[in-house]
This record gives sequence, structure tokens and C-alpha cells, in this order.
Amino acid sequence: MMMDEIRSLLLVSLILLLVVNGTVGSRKSGKSSSSSVFSLFNLKEKSRFWSEAVIRGDFDDLETSSPSEKGVYNYTKAGNIANYLNLMEVDSMYLPVPVNFIFIGFEGNGNQEFKLHREELERWFTKIDHIFAHTRVTQIGEPITPLYKISTDKMQHHHLPIISHINYNFSVHAIQMGEKVTSVFERAINVLAHKDDVSGDRDDADSFWQVDVDMMDVLFTSLVEYLQLEDAYNIFILNPRRDSRRAKYGYRRGLSESEITLLKEDKSLQSKILQSRSIPGSVLALDNIKKPLYGKHPMAKFAWTIAEETDTVEWYNICLDALMNVEKLYQGKNTAEIIQNKVLQLLNGKNEDMKLLLERGLKSGDFNDHHAECLTDTWIGRNRWAFIDLTAGPFSWGPAVGGEGVRTELSLPNVGKTIGAVEEISEDEAEDRLQDAIQEKFAVFGDKDHHAIDILLAEIDIYELFAFKHCKGRKVKLSLCEELDERMRDLKAELQSFEGEEYDETHRRKAIDALKRMENWNLFSDTREEFQNYTVARDTFLAHLGATLWGSVRHIISPSVADGAFHYYEKISYQLFFITQEKVGHIKQLPVDLKAFQDGLSSLLIPSQKVMFSPHMLSLSEDPALAMAFSVARRAAAVPLLLVNGTYRKTIRSYLDSSILQYQLQRLNNHGSLKGSHAHSRSTLEVPIFWFIHTDPLLVDKHFQAKALSDMVIVVQSESSSWESHLQCNGKSLLWDLRRPIKPALAAVSEHLAGLLPLHFVYSHAHETAIEDWVWSVGCNPFSITSQGWHISKFQSDTIARSYIIITLEESIKLVNSAMQLLLWEHTTEKTFKHFQSQERELVNKYNYVVSLWRRISTIAGELRYVDAMRLLDTLEEATKGFVDQVNTTISLLHPIHCTKERKVHVEFDVTTIPAILIVLGVLYFVLKPRRPKPKIN
Repeated sequence: MMMDEIRSLLLVSLILLLVVNGTVGSRKSGKSSSSSVFSLFNLKEKSRFWSEAVIRGDFDDLETSSPSEKGVYNYTKAGNIANYLNLMEVDSMYLPVPVNFIFIGFEGNGNQEFKLHREELERWFTKIDHIFAHTRVTQIGEPITPLYKISTDKMQHHHLPIISHINYNFSVHAIQMGEKVTSVFERAINVLAHKDDVSGDRDDADSFWQVDVDMMDVLFTSLVEYLQLEDAYNIFILNPRRDSRRAKYGYRRGLSESEITLLKEDKSLQSKILQSRSIPGSVLALDNIKKPLYGKHPMAKFAWTIAEETDTVEWYNICLDALMNVEKLYQGKNTAEIIQNKVLQLLNGKNEDMKLLLERGLKSGDFNDHHAECLTDTWIGRNRWAFIDLTAGPFSWGPAVGGEGVRTELSLPNVGKTIGAVEEISEDEAEDRLQDAIQEKFAVFGDKDHHAIDILLAEIDIYELFAFKHCKGRKVKLSLCEELDERMRDLKAELQSFEGEEYDETHRRKAIDALKRMENWNLFSDTREEFQNYTVARDTFLAHLGATLWGSVRHIISPSVADGAFHYYEKISYQLFFITQEKVGHIKQLPVDLKAFQDGLSSLLIPSQKVMFSPHMLSLSEDPALAMAFSVARRAAAVPLLLVNGTYRKTIRSYLDSSILQYQLQRLNNHGSLKGSHAHSRSTLEVPIFWFIHTDPLLVDKHFQAKALSDMVIVVQSESSSWESHLQCNGKSLLWDLRRPIKPALAAVSEHLAGLLPLHFVYSHAHETAIEDWVWSVGCNPFSITSQGWHISKFQSDTIARSYIIITLEESIKLVNSAMQLLLWEHTTEKTFKHFQSQERELVNKYNYVVSLWRRISTIAGELRYVDAMRLLDTLEEATKGFVDQVNTTISLLHPIHCTKERKVHVEFDVTTIPAILIVLGVLYFVLKPRRPKPKIN
């Protein structure tokens, strides 16, 4: 028995010795592929817009009839599965966005008779960034008083990258309208303009006129519909001739401050309006006719179209007839009658906010909370159009003191101050300027004697500079320029006379150089060069105009959104919690226009969504937990104010700290007291809105009336109807009506739903954070400061839909890239080839299906059919999940193969191997050799 144990121990020692002297070979790892740029659209020149190379080729074209040695070789040589299938990570995807820039008054009949040429427009507008990424703005902090600069949090965690994988590809189509369209808008401005100040008969050149923007809305909308431009975003640039009788004008919705004062003081006028039984229909009624300008938007980087007069003559005649009727309506009427007509129009119009405000004022006779809106020269319409009027204004708005990106009187390009300031001087002015230039030039010579060649060269310099400034490119040629042309010929002959041998080499060289210089001149010719050297003034104007239009693209067409995951839900359930200090008997007794608020909330939904409302009334006096949450969150702060007139004021503000209030309300929600019936539904999103009604002035986070948080919206309402804010408009402080916070509430809810931000915010790549630009803070929407309206524009509803689409696309890209990483790490070996072949077809098909959905969504979104695109989002989510599951299934199928594959043991021999073997053999011989049997002695 002992002998057997010794033999076993020696065998184990032998095996261990062999293992120590040998090494086990390890499996070689495959080559890893670096992340490559995957572009959904091929944007290179002279190639198709969509690159079919994105989709994996047909499987049948790649699959061999039998698993040959070549197939195994290609599989193992690829290094990993991703390389073998030619699958790459997604770096960027492009959404096409069609944009029309429509120029009115640039055909030579507008202000300063400025004419825009195609080549110069293309030269400047192709410099605009046509491709840039969708961006997100991190959580916005409170303004830093007293400068009111918005701070953002750069350190917080982001669900998706701040600079998105999704890029916008803008196709710009410039359309120049003819003289008839220009004349219609000039006529409309003259007919629809009324004095801003109706308190006196002052009619000086400095007085402002207001143009009814609701009437202009009818004109712009009818022109877009007539030319069938609804399938693109339309930015109108107006350059109408300036009427000397209405030198300064702007656009406004509603009544001016002086008109409100007159209406407030004239009780008989109020009675007439209330007693008026016949509310007129739309004063400016236009027939709905259509004549498309183009069949389909030219999806190119830049395209140019001139609208012929025959294209718009029908629209021109209809508009002139309608404007003539409007002019007859106002003809011979005094100020009170004009105000009466305007109020009746507003009561019958589409502006619900104006209608509610006027009805309340007329019933109570109190118009103290009725404030005039700002005069502006830009406007964002209800549909997919906005306009800039370069002749109107200038105006200013933004933070009263400090802040950045404020709108000033120099923010927009000015035709009169650039083009008009340097062109078309008179004959007398030209002669005076030429004499001044001659005296200035020859004053340098003094009394010293100079050679004739130097005097000739000085004269040539004067004429060259003068001709470039005042002769080249004029519409009406100066007679002085013709005289200078004759003189230049004489100078050329005189210079040629210096080429003789009797003059020294220096003088001859000066004459030859001057003659060469004059050979290329075309300063006095009437012929137009194909590529004209435009003046500095025109280039400055066009550069400024290009920057302004680029700003319109960044702020209203494709604005930055808040950072967050904003998903599409079939149903939106608004949980409305109205919290008062004392108990209110019925919801109708609340000082809230519930129907207007619900209508505003419904406008935030896209057509395929359904809305539900669950209003609740809570009282702080009957709910101790809620009262405690309110009391803990209520704080006070000393806020320094610098008003627009330079007055310094320190105010004590009472406010609710949103972070504390959110925490306290979340605790109540965890106990179930604030949960709705759809809190755990996957198809329904619950939006809790806590509306605090307080007597004393109360804000959120010192400066806001409403605030969007991650899981709720907080709104505060108090009794003050004229709260002086830190914002100003045209030198006057903007007053907030704290009794009606519907506008800020809708802005906060839209940020909570889809990430929409105020119009003056945009992400800056240079600053790596949000910056402000207040130029486009206009329009009667919840995101502007110059109007009190809260109607969602088509620009904003498209942004909401696009936000849902982009979130789904990015999450799909994120999942596909994570699956690609797994395929990149999965090495290809000969042993796994047959097992992989069983999964290859399904893997490729599911990948191609995901890519085809990306393509379909991008194409449909490029046609602005966002509702149709959103119907594919659920399908895309399922297809993406299917591809990821297929990748995981494939890899899990291959892993058992790796665990059971054969291993080879490689033994390395060195100088110690042979002695070790001899020793072991000797020990074995000693142990195992046969022994003599011992005699048994009893």
C-alpha cells in the first residue's frame, strides 16, 4: 500500500515538472477597428444626396454557395465581426431643412433703389454655415444681478451629448420678388399705419407710426399660400421705400399706450363698443387662390429664383382691391372711431389673449393692467414665416442694464446708412469733393519744384480714387466723370511721351509703371463687368445681412433645446394643482382663466397626441404637509435693480426656491397624495403643474413667474398687475402682469415637454455654453418678451415634433453604437465561422432595417411632415432593440465555442530539461525496478 502511494506521488511530480518547463500558447486577438465616421447623407459635391453605401449590400450577393476555404479565410482575416460585415459606428446623421429667403424691395424700386444681384448674393450667402449640429443647453441658472447674465451648469450629467449626432443640412433658396409685390407691401404699410401717439396733433418727422401686424399677417400668409411655399421655412426681407410723411414706423399688435389711455378715459367710447351688435369680420379679406412658384423645393446648398410679374399679378390685383376697401373704411374717421374699429377687430380676431384682456377691461371699466406691446421691425408669424423690415425702426429691447446680445438700433443692417450714405452724390457735391482731394494732395508738394512726371502721377492718384468712389457702379452717370475720362486719356498720352531716350531711367520707369496700371482700369466705362468689384458699403451691408439671416436660422428655425430626454407619448395628462391660501368653494371661483390656459396647453401637442386635464384645488389652510412644503421653500432676497433711466433701487423679493419646493413636493408624491391615475402608464405622460395663488408679489427663484423642473412645473400668481421687470423695450421698462401668468406658464410647460427655450437663447460652440441674442425675441408666442401673446407658432410646434424625433434617433444611434462595440470586440476564428453563418443573414437584415428607418424618417422630416415621421418612432425603437438583441444572441452563441476549443501545449527545451528528465527516469527506475522476494520465515 505504501509503495502505491509513493508511485502516485512521483507521477504527479513528473507532470508538474513538465508543466513548469513548458508554456501554454494563448489565442491571438483579432485586429480592432477604430470608430469611423458614418454619415447618413453623402454631402460631397457631384454625388447623390443619399449614400446607398450606408446600407449593407444584399446578403445573397455576398454569401457563397458552400462554406469554402475562401469564406473562412476572409472571416478570420477580418479580425472581428464588425469588420467582416463592414459595419461602422454612427458618427453623424443629417436632417434636411428647406429654407426660403424672400427678398422684397431689392429689385431696384425699394429704399435707396438698392438692387441685389445674384452673383453677389451667392458670394455672401454661401458663406453662411449650411450644416451645423443640433445642440442642447444645460440647466439654466438664475440671472446674476445686477448684470442679468444667464448662467448655465457645465458640470452636470447629460443623458445625450450637448453637441448632437444629428446635424441640420439647410438648403437655401433665395427668391427675389418683383416690383408688383414691393408695391403691395408699400401700399399696405401706408394704409395700415396710424400714429403711435394720438394724444395731440403733432406731425413732425420724429413721431412714430404703428402698423397693424395682424393685418400684415394676412398679407404674408396669403402670399405664402398663393405661391405654395408652405413646405419650407420662409424668411421675408423687406426694403420698402421710405415715405417722408411716415419716416419712422414699426409693427405692433393691439393698441398703443396713448390709445389705451384714451379708451380708459373715454367712457362713452367703451359704451359704444359694448353696445355694438355688429362685430365686423376681417377687414382685410383676401380670396384663397394659389399659383405655385416651384414644384418642389430645390434641395441644394444655394438656389436663386426671380419671381416674374406674371407669377404674382393675380395676387397683386386682389391685394390692391382689399387695401382700397380698408382705406375707405378708415377714411374720414376720427381717432375714437378708428380705436373703436380696432377694438372690435381684436374682439373678433384670433388673438385669445387680446380678446380676454379687452373683454375684462370693457366689463370692469378698468384698463390699468392693459399695457401696449413693443414696436418692432421683426416678427414671427403663426405659420412658417417671419419677416425683417430694414426700413422700419430702429428699435431696441432686452435687459435694461447689463446683459449680453441686447437688440440695439444697430443690430440690423440699414440700407440708408450704408448704401445710401455713400452712393449717388450730386454734381455740385462731386466737384467739391474733387477740389478738396486736389488741394489735400498737392498741399504736400509745397513750394518746392517737382518734376512733371511726379505731378502727373499725383493727378492720376486723385482721379483714380475719386472715380472708384463716385463714378463706378452709379445708376446715373456724373458729367464730371465724363470730363475725368477725357482728362485720363490726355494723361495717358503725356505719360507715353516720357518713354523717349531724352528722359532718365527713373522717369521712364515711373511712366511705364503708371501706363501698366491704367491698362486694367474700367473706372469710367458704361459696360458692366460679369463679376463686378462691389463697393465696401455693399459688402458691409451684405455681410451684416448674412449674419442676421444666419441668426434667424439658429434662433427660430432650428433653435437649441434644453438638455434632457424628451420622449413622445400618445397621451399627455396635465395634472393641474391650484394651490390657494384659503379654501375656494368651486374651481370657477379661482382667479384663473382655466379655459384659456387649457387651450394654450393643448396647442403644445402635435396633432397625433391626445390631451387630458385633471384639475385639483388644494388649500394651504387644510393641508398641513403642503403648507409646510410651501413655507420651507418660501424665501426672501435683496435684489439690486438698475432701471432703464439709470435709477438704482434695492428691492426685497419674496420667492419660492424651486429646488427646495421640488424636494418637498416629491416627498408628498411618494406618499401618493399627489399622484394621478396615469402615473405608471407607458403610453401616457403625466405633467404635474403646481399653480400657487398668493396675495403678495411672489416669484420663483427670484426672477421668474414659472419654472420647468425635471418632473414638474411650478407657476406663481399674485395680485400685482404692473410689475416692473429688469427688461426694457425702446427705452421703457417692460411691465409684467403677475395676475395672469399664462404666458410664462406655457413657456415652462413646453420646456418640460420638449425642451423649448426662450428665443434669445442659443448654444455657442465657441463659448461651449449658452449665449443670448435678443434680436428674434419677437412674435405673439410664449418665448418672446416684446409681445404679451402666448400662441404657439408653427416654428415652435415643428421644434417640439423635431425634438421628439431627434431624441429617438439619438437613442437609436446610441444603442446601435453600443452593439457595434460588441461586434468590434468579438474576434473571428475558424472554429466560430459555421456558427456565425447561421446568424449572419438575420443580423444583416435587422441592421439594414434600422438604417432604412433612419433614411425614411430623415426624408419625411425634410419635407416637414413631422406627424408622418413620428408614426415611425415606435417602429424604430422596436427595430433598434431587435438589432441589439440579435447582436447579443450571436455573441452568446459564439462564446461557448471559445470555451470548448482545443488547446495545444507547447514544450520549450533548454539546458535544464535533459538533466531533469534523466533524474526523473532514475528515480522511476529505482522505485519501479523488480525486487527479490524475501523468504518467508515462519
